[in-house]
Amino acid sequence: MSLLENIRGPRDLKALDGEELSDLAEEIRHFLVHAVARTGGHLGPNLGVVELTIALHRAFDSPADRILWDTGHQSYVHKLLTGRQDFSKLRGKGGLSGYPSREESEHDVIENSHASTVLGWADGLAKANQVLGRWNRHVVAVIGDGALTGGMAWEALNNIAAAKDRQLIIVVNDNERSYAPTIGGLADHLATLRTTDGYERALARGKDAVLRLPLVGRPLYESLHGAKKGFKDAFAPQGMFEDLGLKYLGPIDGHDIAAVESALRRAKRFHGPVLVHCRTEKGRGYRPALEDEADRFHTVGVMNPLTCEPLTPARGTSWTSVFGDEMLRIGAERQDVVAITAAMLHPVGLTKFAEAYPERVWDVGIAEQHGAVSAAGLATGGLHPVFAVYATFLNRAFDQVLMDVALHKCGVTFVLDRAGVTGTDGPSHNGMWDMSILQVVPGLRIAAPRDADQLRAQLREAVAVDDAPTVVRFPKENVGESIPALGRVGGMDVLAGSAESGADVLLVAVGAMVPVALEAAGLLEARGTSCTVVDPRWVKPVDDALPPLADRHRMVAVVEDNSRTGGVGWAVAQALRDAGADLPVRTFGIPEQFLAHAKRAEVLADVGLTPAEIAGRISEALAGVGEKHRVKDREESREKENA
Repeated sequence: MSLLENIRGPRDLKALDGEELSDLAEEIRHFLVHAVARTGGHLGPNLGVVELTIALHRAFDSPADRILWDTGHQSYVHKLLTGRQDFSKLRGKGGLSGYPSREESEHDVIENSHASTVLGWADGLAKANQVLGRWNRHVVAVIGDGALTGGMAWEALNNIAAAKDRQLIIVVNDNERSYAPTIGGLADHLATLRTTDGYERALARGKDAVLRLPLVGRPLYESLHGAKKGFKDAFAPQGMFEDLGLKYLGPIDGHDIAAVESALRRAKRFHGPVLVHCRTEKGRGYRPALEDEADRFHTVGVMNPLTCEPLTPARGTSWTSVFGDEMLRIGAERQDVVAITAAMLHPVGLTKFAEAYPERVWDVGIAEQHGAVSAAGLATGGLHPVFAVYATFLNRAFDQVLMDVALHKCGVTFVLDRAGVTGTDGPSHNGMWDMSILQVVPGLRIAAPRDADQLRAQLREAVAVDDAPTVVRFPKENVGESIPALGRVGGMDVLAGSAESGADVLLVAVGAMVPVALEAAGLLEARGTSCTVVDPRWVKPVDDALPPLADRHRMVAVVEDNSRTGGVGWAVAQALRDAGADLPVRTFGIPEQFLAHAKRAEVLADVGLTPAEIAGRISEALAGVGEKHRVKDREESREKENA
């Protein structure tokens, strides 16, 4: 039996000697490469924290001591060491989550997988320990150098440093990257710290030499110690952290288990907030990852671990690549179009634009709030910024979209990748709230393209708007075949049926859900229920032509990959009420719940967003509408007879 197979929990680590720990680290890397290759997942980040995670679980006693992981995509090693070694269905339905999960283990605390939040969590947990008198408990927050570019991390640091007696250890996992290399002033500061490894050793040797001097040794040392701060600022600027009131240890080789464990134990004895700075290498031990300059195999699909060739070659074109290619064309035509990304240049498709126009693209780090406000400034300055971001992460910048961009009528285009159900990344990554959250923003317009042609067209329509924010959203999957329109009513495309003659059902199909709605309409037609299917293209505001069109139908159904609460269905129903149209409206969307990780198609099926389910529920609703009309007719007949 291997060493890893004998690890059933963190306590099993404490019996291993140095050589066994090194062997265990190698076993874990071998396991990760082959297990993640079978399922896909986050590989590079986990290869980089093997020794660090072993040291954490040797130095602390989880779950009594709380070990928190910022973002969580580096938690696979933590899962292995806490008894979860079945990776056969990693990120799949019924399998392990790709992030920490409270449902899986008492050792997991945070499962939101949004970056820069861990220090706030740590601050709150440490305060709780203090209030409840749990002085023997420690809180350990592991945060990457990339996540330290987020403003929330610094807000938390300001509070953490204010309490000198809270037992809180911050471990900075410094691999010089988030997805891509970390950029900005903080990155420069950490780079400086990395070059000063010998400072503490030299200082210790100097202290010993001075104290050995007869008579004057102690007074001289005390005087020199007063000058220590200025010397440290000049030669090893960890002073930034110490100025906040944090004891600083490091930089430490994050792949030296003994060194990391020693530093963590020293931090543990300090009885106050301590920052332990560990240098690690993303993709450590796997040459293909180390040679991948883009993101060091941050995320991989199912692949051959020896050749790294995908086992199921990609078919079709992704929405992201369609956006990226069109941005490049727009950039060549319009010098005022610029781009912003929040530490995700490659994942959101801006690589080609950045290569062609490096002076017109800015990576703001994991700082969506700042990115939105900066975009407002760029627009006010005469440019048209396109801020490409995952739909789930725009949630963090809502106030800035509302009060900085929309209030000031700034022409900013937000491109939301991974909108709707994303699937395997789990509940925090589904982009299922954007069309609800943004409904309340005055003047903002939302485009939901149904295919590649519409994405190109609507992106151009969006960047043509210079007096209000615009949003273009699309899912995480490949683009299907183009779906031609049969005609247009107002700004809406008619995809099936006849807008002039009307029908039983008006099906309003939103964005990527158009193919599902068309198939549902086909099933209804086969049952004798006539349907008109329209793609509104721009879902906010609701097209003025929709209420008159709806009046020629018995009911309206809206199909969207957004929360049913406050989404497009809600907006359509409100528009019909405002127009005095007395029609039943059924919304087919995502229920108000956090969705478990699974493939996109599986999640959609679980929440009833399949053609068969939609058609069946529309048929039931229509039957109810017919019965209500018959009851109403009978009541009116009785009233006439009684009169």
